[in-house]
Amino acid sequence: MATLSDAMLRPDVFPHVIADCQALVDGEIASKGGLSGTGLKVAFKAVKSFAPGYYEHALNNMVPLFIDRLEPYWTNFLASGGGHFGDYLASRGQQVAESLLSVTDQMASTSHRAVVVKAYGSVRGGAAKNIEAALPNLGALVQKYAY
Repeated sequence: MATLSDAMLRPDVFPHVIADCQALVDGEIASKGGLSGTGLKVAFKAVKSFAPGYYEHALNNMVPLFIDRLEPYWTNFLASGGGHFGDYLASRGQQVAESLLSVTDQMASTSHRAVVVKAYGSVRGGAAKNIEAALPNLGALVQKYAY
């Protein structure tokens, strides 16, 4: 069976993966409420407003790294008999969230865009919780392209 990278990074597939990832992120952010949701929406808007094109560019750079971080989970998921990858990820929520956040932490640590770094810093504390909530949908997105 092909790796996630083989399946999801093919030139004919990758633009669709990016579009679905963008829709996933946009939908997850739009669904957040309360003070933390407001903070997340403000930070997201700041990045999109003050660094036009950055979000799309960052997604193109981050998605392959996210796929790389998800590869061991996918391998173990398949070895365990399959099912719904989103459920598999959710059952390992904190571990998966921190693995994915290692990508964004690295990008933030090397970014020269002060607005982006400040926005990321303002939401990083609650990021794992938000990622964990999105894992069922992320797993479904991955599964859509992985077979």
